[in-house]
Amino acid sequence: QVQLVESGGALVQAGGSLRLSCAASGRTFSIAAMGWYRQAPGKQRELVAAIISGSSINYADSVKGRFTATRDNAKNTVYLQMNSLKPEDTAVYYCYAHTTFPIPYDSWGQGTQVTVSS
Repeated sequence: QVQLVESGGALVQAGGSLRLSCAASGRTFSIAAMGWYRQAPGKQRELVAAIISGSSINYADSVKGRFTATRDNAKNTVYLQMNSLKPEDTAVYYCYAHTTFPIPYDSWGQGTQVTVSS
């Protein structure tokens, strides 16, 4: 099993920056991919960034050029550097991990609140 804990969420002014962290524990050797989703009140959860095997990264169009996701395989931690934040970025951000052993399974963190004021 994999456990995920996010941190770094805060209240920030528009145009500011914030960095989120997600630490994985448990059977981390089974993790094939990690990344970030977010969900705003009344809206569906959307993919922010996906990191496959620590190399390929897929970003949502709305955050390209502003957000940067990285993965430290040795520390089993992923980060999301968010720059030029907009009020539209306000949401609960969730870390996820996709494992393939013994069966395909997605693990989720509890979420961390990011609020961007105008």
